[in-house]
Amino acid sequence: MKKLFVLLAVLLMLSCGVTVNYDYQKETNFDQYKTYHYFDDMQTGLSELDAKRFFNSLDQALQAKGYVLSESPDFIIDIKSTSYQSAQSSSVGVGVGSGGGGVSVGIPVGQGNMSRQIIFDFVDGKTQQLIWQAVSSEPTLPENTPEAREAQFKVVIDKVLIGFPPKK
Repeated sequence: MKKLFVLLAVLLMLSCGVTVNYDYQKETNFDQYKTYHYFDDMQTGLSELDAKRFFNSLDQALQAKGYVLSESPDFIIDIKSTSYQSAQSSSVGVGVGSGGGGVSVGIPVGQGNMSRQIIFDFVDGKTQQLIWQAVSSEPTLPENTPEAREAQFKVVIDKVLIGFPPKK
């Protein structure tokens, strides 16, 4: 039953659409990067539990691509996350008028959706220059299970890492 719930949660998250925007230094030779690590003083914006889930998923995904976690990395990763409530998109209009004029008022209906943006900065380990960046945007559910949260991070990370290393 739990597996079915996680599968449904992943499908729901995929249908909601994680969007990712990429940018990178075009003159960078990404073939030289084999090892990675994380900035020591990261302020991720994630709870301690979510940060652990997030970094476990990110480590698994990077290692599946052949990168190795190292104390002397070729590139260093910084993660920043913010959650926000998007603007309300629906309203009910009420109007009063006669002959040559009138007044109309829009009344908001419901709440805006909760969303999360995660910024992935990959920085060269030697030069400390930003070499690659991805900004993901996703709808986020304020209350869900640990399994669903883990699955959500996996979806975001998989989609983000499609663009790393960039194809020139």
